[in-house]
Amino acid sequence: MAPHRRAVCALAALSAATFCYVTTEVLPIGLLTLIAPDLGRSRSEAGLLVTGYAVVVMIVALPLTRVTRRVPRRPLLAGALGVFAAATAVSAFATSYEVLLAARLVSAITNGVFWAVVFPVAISMFPANIRGRIVARLSIGNALGPVLGVPLGTWLGGQAGWRAAFVAMAIFGVVTCVAVALLLPSVAPHQRAGDIGPMPDRARFVVLLLATILAVTGAMGAFTYMTVFLLDVSGFAAASLGLLLFVQGSFGVAGTWAVGRVLDRFPLGVVLVLLGLLTAAMLSLSLVGASKVLTIPLLAVAGMSFSSLIAGIQHRVMQVAPSTTDMASASLSVAFNFGLAAGSLIGAGLLATAGVRVIPLFGGLLTAVAIALLAGHEISRERGRSHNSWSVRPTRGRDAEKPPATSVRT
Repeated sequence: MAPHRRAVCALAALSAATFCYVTTEVLPIGLLTLIAPDLGRSRSEAGLLVTGYAVVVMIVALPLTRVTRRVPRRPLLAGALGVFAAATAVSAFATSYEVLLAARLVSAITNGVFWAVVFPVAISMFPANIRGRIVARLSIGNALGPVLGVPLGTWLGGQAGWRAAFVAMAIFGVVTCVAVALLLPSVAPHQRAGDIGPMPDRARFVVLLLATILAVTGAMGAFTYMTVFLLDVSGFAAASLGLLLFVQGSFGVAGTWAVGRVLDRFPLGVVLVLLGLLTAAMLSLSLVGASKVLTIPLLAVAGMSFSSLIAGIQHRVMQVAPSTTDMASASLSVAFNFGLAAGSLIGAGLLATAGVRVIPLFGGLLTAVAIALLAGHEISRERGRSHNSWSVRPTRGRDAEKPPATSVRT
C-alpha cells in the first residue's frame, strides 16, 4: 500500500477509535433507566458511571502520558484500544454494579493515554501545512459519537437490553484495534514530526487551557440539560427530541468537516469566531427559546460551533505547546473533562434553584468570558510588541541631528 494511502486509512481508523471512546464514555446516559433497575441501584448511582469516568481521566492523563512517552506509538494506541475493548466487554457481562464501575474506570485509564497521543500521531503522518485539516478530519469521529453512536446504542439497549449496546461497542473496539495495529506506521516516539509545537508559547498555552475550561463548562452546562429546555421552555413534544438532537449533532459533524478547510490559515481566528457563534446562540436561546421557529436554527448553530470549536482548540493547543504535543494534548483532555464535570454540576444547581431558562444564559456568559480572555491576551501581546519596538527607536531631538558615530567591526 502506498504511504499516502496508508496514512489516509490509518487516519480513518484513528477517527473510528475516537468514535468508540466518545460513544462509550457517555453511553450510560442513554441507558441510565435500564442499567439502574437491572443492577439494583438508583439513577444517581448509575450516573456515577459517567462522572467517575471523567474524574479518572483527569487524574491519570498527565502522569500516564509522561510514563509512556518513550513507548512506540503503534503498540501504545493498539494496546490502549485492546484494553478498552476488553473492559467494555467486561462491562457488558458485569454481574454487579461494582464490577461495572471497575470496568468503566479501567476503560477511563486507557482514555487518558489515548487522547494524549492520538492527535500528535495523526498529524505526524501528514505534511505540516495541513495539520489543521487533519485535526478536523480526526475530530469527525468525536462529533459522530453523540449524534450517531449514543442514539444507536440507546436504541439497541431498548431493543435487546443495555448489555447488547456494550457488546456492540466492544466488538467495534476490537475491529478498530486491529485496524490501527495493521495500518499505523511503525515510528519511534522521538522520530515523529508532531512531537514539538511549531510556535511554543507557555503563556498562550495556559490562557488557552483556561479559556477551554470556561467554554466547556458553559457549553456542557447548557447541552446536558438541553432536552429539559426544549420541553419546558420551547414547548416541543417529547417525540420530537430525537430529531432535534440529531439536527444539533449533524450540524456539529458538518461544521467540523468545514472548519478543516480554513483552520491552517486562521488558527486563532477560527477559535474566536466559533466561540462568538456559540456565545450568540446560547444567549439567544435564553432570550427567544420560547419560540420553536427560532430555537431550531439556534440549536443547529450551537451544535455546529461547539463541535468545530473542539477541533480548533485541539489544533491551537498543539501549535503553542510549550513542551511536547503529547503532554499538551493530555493537559487539554484534563481541562475538557474538568469543564464537562463542572458544567453538568453547575447546570444541575441552576436547574434546581433558578430554572432551566437560566442555564444557556449562564453558558453564554462563560463563553463570552473565554472570548475576552483569549482576545485580551492577544491584544496585550500586540501592544507589548508595539511598545518595545517604539522604545528601541532613537528619539528625534538634538542628538538625532548629530551624525552617527562611525561603527567599527570586530
